[in-house]
Amino acid sequence: MRAALPLRLARSAAFTVVCVLLAVGAHGFAGGAAPTLPALLVGGAVVMTTATAMAGRERSPWVVIGLLLSAQAFLHELLASLSPSVETTAVAHSHRLGVGAGMLTAHVTAAVVTGWWLSRGEAALWSILRRIGTGAIRWLRAVLAVFHLFARLRPRPRLASYDLDREPRRGAVLRHAVIRRGPPVLVFL
Repeated sequence: MRAALPLRLARSAAFTVVCVLLAVGAHGFAGGAAPTLPALLVGGAVVMTTATAMAGRERSPWVVIGLLLSAQAFLHELLASLSPSVETTAVAHSHRLGVGAGMLTAHVTAAVVTGWWLSRGEAALWSILRRIGTGAIRWLRAVLAVFHLFARLRPRPRLASYDLDREPRRGAVLRHAVIRRGPPVLVFL
């Protein structure tokens, strides 16, 4: 079952909102400065574009978790590089040295839990859509069966029966018929 564009956009918008809020929350919880609006817009646009491309059909929990981990890594690097920071030696060195084990564990744990939660929501959505589709097909079959029943009950027009033994009438001219075939008729006064 393929998703139409409005459903794809709704699903990818939900994924983007959850992903960006998780990244901003984790960034703020780790002590980072509040991200700038351009950083959020760029990150959200990239995640939304990728999510829309991947939202064509139902995805497994592992794919959702993988996409969320990838988006978290991208947003972490984006927010770390574009957010304003106070250049003190301790903060500058600790943040620029890379991802520590605690940061990596927090990102992976948050992404796995959130990815599992999103995949459960996606499974529920697709289950509802399949049930609606099955119900619509049943309804359509019932309506078509009723139309077929009425078509059987409707009296059919009778075909004209021809008596093969009877000879056709020749020479009889219909009163309102206009005959213009053949040579012109000579009219004598």
